[in-house]
Amino acid sequence: MSNNPHEKLSREEMAKREIGVTDISPKLALTLTVVFCLLICVMPLGQEIVDRRAGRTPQHWDAVKLVPTRAEIKSIFFSGDAWHALKTTNSRLLADIRAYETGLKDQSFLVQELVPRMQVPITGWLKGGNEDAYVGRDGWLFYRRDIDHLIGKPFLSPRVMAARAAGGDELTMPPQPDPLKAILDFRTQLAARGIKLLVVPVPGKPSIQPERFSARYTDATEPVLNPSCAEFIARLRSAGIAVCEMAPVLWRERQRLGRPVYLATDTHWTPEGMEAGAQAIAAAARAAADLPAQPAPAWQSHELSVTNLGDSAGQLRLPAGQEFFHAETVTIQPVDSGTQRWRSDPGADVLFLGDSFSNIYSLDAMGWGEAAGLPERLSLCLGRPLDCLLRNDAGSYATRRMLADNLARGRDRLAGKRLVIWEFAMRELSFGDWKMITLKSPAEIAAIQTQVTRDTSFFVAPAGQWVRVSGTIDSVSSVPVPGSVPYKDHRFAIHLVDLQGVGAPVKGNQAVVYMWDMRDNKLLRSAKYRPGDRVTLNLKPWSDVMEKYEAIKNSDLDSDELMLQDPNWGEEITK
Repeated sequence: MSNNPHEKLSREEMAKREIGVTDISPKLALTLTVVFCLLICVMPLGQEIVDRRAGRTPQHWDAVKLVPTRAEIKSIFFSGDAWHALKTTNSRLLADIRAYETGLKDQSFLVQELVPRMQVPITGWLKGGNEDAYVGRDGWLFYRRDIDHLIGKPFLSPRVMAARAAGGDELTMPPQPDPLKAILDFRTQLAARGIKLLVVPVPGKPSIQPERFSARYTDATEPVLNPSCAEFIARLRSAGIAVCEMAPVLWRERQRLGRPVYLATDTHWTPEGMEAGAQAIAAAARAAADLPAQPAPAWQSHELSVTNLGDSAGQLRLPAGQEFFHAETVTIQPVDSGTQRWRSDPGADVLFLGDSFSNIYSLDAMGWGEAAGLPERLSLCLGRPLDCLLRNDAGSYATRRMLADNLARGRDRLAGKRLVIWEFAMRELSFGDWKMITLKSPAEIAAIQTQVTRDTSFFVAPAGQWVRVSGTIDSVSSVPVPGSVPYKDHRFAIHLVDLQGVGAPVKGNQAVVYMWDMRDNKLLRSAKYRPGDRVTLNLKPWSDVMEKYEAIKNSDLDSDELMLQDPNWGEEITK
């Protein structure tokens, strides 16, 4: 160290000098130590009291479940592939640690009490949002990823795709970032069966209502889009893929109506915007494929008013009774036959794949009514039935995965199809995982249909019946962070082993079960399930509730083999 008083010291030298002259009295040191110890003890104790009074097991006691199970330890030391067993156990531990930390945060009484209160001045006074939702003008809210998609770099840029492909972590595989690659591959597989493809990218709210986010766009004369959008559409069309561009359709409809075509507090479009989209898709469908005339189904529609506060408002996690954002009332048009509501028809010659833009007025759990969504209105516009596979979120791959799973089970949802219509939110072009998904060929499906493909060790409850069982959880799928996605409900999957009937024996010693893990943006007790837990559940076949719950955002088990087994729907035993 230099002794020259005029010489400029490095940060390291300055730190060493300051440490040497820092003087803390014994009393101050003792006080700071005591305060620190009190803080780290009071928080868990306070949480224990709150959880006990609420009648739930304190979350921090779940830390004991983070240690490897006996079965995992045995597999590491005595299995034929110890390295694989070690990696599997390590992945499970990392996933459980992450879930445990998330649970601690979500159930923390400080977080539950302070976050809504702190969000009040941030949102009400400073007009700020949070990591999931942005506050716009005049009481409008925007999903952050819709904004980020627009202001981000071109999604087809090689550098952008290379950076995304290098992402992921120890628990998450990096995405396949190229939408063109996935769409072209899907088209090729459909074309092998003589089926046409119509792609329908739906823009987010800020593309069509930019002035509600920033006054800079008050005089906008066209939709605001990511720089790669024009190239994306052009390359699809040059490859012979039909595209129905929703952005210009919705922009024209907004101009014609003289009012917004998106909801102020929700991510999605208004019924009027959706209706304009349905008519445009119907015209594009007729141009894309030969759809012979059919006798018009005996469907009718009527008007119904629905009032709700949108999903973006829920993402802000404001306290109940907040007065910054107000419920909206819309008029929907449910489709029915006079005696029963519209239903998807697996025998139809058109298959529709869609995400939450399709579900918004179809799925009652989204809060905006049912039987009045894009599939129902499109079916009415086309004058023909539709076969539908719908799933909130992950429009880049979720419905293609659903289709592939049906084919792998021997259920040929492409039989007799002339056209597949694939709708997805445009933000998926920047953030989606465009997985390459292989569809079974007709020959492969026929082979599956002629073989006994079901593992008889897997139990499936009889149709129309509840069966009470107990079992040990062998694996669980991922659980979401409440408020992190614009959907308030979520279901997950569990794999039960050592299955036993309660009150009567059951055929099979294991089962795949779907259950709720989040309702109304609140994690349920089932979200804390971990491998090794012994649980008692009521089960009924998934087919009994599939039409009602299939479109709900979900997570699946990591094993493709497990997910091809016929699942059950499970509910906890309530005393």
